[in-house]
Amino acid sequence: MTLPTLALFTGDPAGIGPELVEKMLQNPSWQTHARVILIDQKGSIQVPAEVVWHDWSGSNAPAFERGVANAHNGRYMIAALAAGVDLVTSGQADAFCFAPLNKSALRQGGMTQEDELRWFAEHMHFSGVCGELNVLKNLWTARVTSHVPLNEVSSLLSPGKVADAIRMISQALQASGVASPRIAVCGLNPHNGDNGNYGDEEGRIITPGVQQAAAMGFAADGPFPADTTFVRAIRSPGGYDGVVTMYHDQGQIAMKLMGFEQGVTVHGGLPCPITTPAHGTAYDIAGQGVANPQAMTNAFELAARMATSRLQNLTTPKETLS
Repeated sequence: MTLPTLALFTGDPAGIGPELVEKMLQNPSWQTHARVILIDQKGSIQVPAEVVWHDWSGSNAPAFERGVANAHNGRYMIAALAAGVDLVTSGQADAFCFAPLNKSALRQGGMTQEDELRWFAEHMHFSGVCGELNVLKNLWTARVTSHVPLNEVSSLLSPGKVADAIRMISQALQASGVASPRIAVCGLNPHNGDNGNYGDEEGRIITPGVQQAAAMGFAADGPFPADTTFVRAIRSPGGYDGVVTMYHDQGQIAMKLMGFEQGVTVHGGLPCPITTPAHGTAYDIAGQGVANPQAMTNAFELAARMATSRLQNLTTPKETLS
C-alpha cells in the first residue's frame, strides 16, 4: 500500500513544537505511517534524510526568542498554516499535522478569527459545518459550542447544531476506521436539568437535536447528565466511541484529566484531515529538552490514518513528490 504524504509544521517556534517534532522524527517508526514534507526554518532541527524540507516564505526566517508570544512568531505561524493547507489542497500532501500554536501570538500576528479552525475554513473558502474534535486513545469528543464565553452557551445552542456535531464526529470516526460509531450526548444543566427544574435545554434543544441526527442516519444516545457521560463512555458494556458536549470545558476537563500528554485535536468537518496535539506551547519548558512527544506522535499517526482513508476515497491521483 502506498503511504500517504503529510505536511508537517513544527508549530510555534517560541514553544516546544520544534523539539516535539525533532524527537518524533528521530524515532524511525514514523516512516511506517507516512512520508513527510516539513514546514520549518531550514536546518533548525535535526531530521532524517527521508524528510523533505518545504521551500516556503519562512524557510529562512530569523531566530525567535523562546517563551515569548509576539507578532513576529504570530506572522510566522500564520504563513506556515497557509503553506501546510496549500500543500494538501494542491495535491502535494494528503493531510496536515502541526505542533502546538500560541493563540495570543497568532492574534498579534494578524489572525482575526476566534481560532485556527475558523482561519482554516476561511482560508479554504469552506462554508460548511466544522468544529474541533478531541481524541484520547479510542475516545473522541466534539462540542456544539467552542471558544465562546460561558454565559453565551445556552443562547448559541440549537437542535440543528447538536445534530451537526453528532454528524461531524460520526463521519470523522468513520474516516479514522470506526465503521459504526457509538455516540453519547451530554446535557447542559446539573442533573440533566432534572425534568426542567434546573433548566430546559435538554428537552427543548438537545433531545430534538439527537432526533434530527438519527433522521440523518447518525444515531446517538442521550442526553445524559454531563457529570456521568464520560463514565458511561469508558465503563459501560461496549462503551462509546465519541461524546458530544455542549461547551468547551465540559469535554476538555475530562479528556485532559484522562491523558493530558496524549490527546489530539482534529479540525473536524474541513475538506482535508488536520490534526495537532491537544496541549499548548509550554513556554515554561521550551528549550529544556524535557517535552513529551507522545501527543505529537499520536497526532501524526491519526493524520496518517485519516489521510489513508482519504486517499482510498479520492478518484483523482495525488501529485507525487519530486
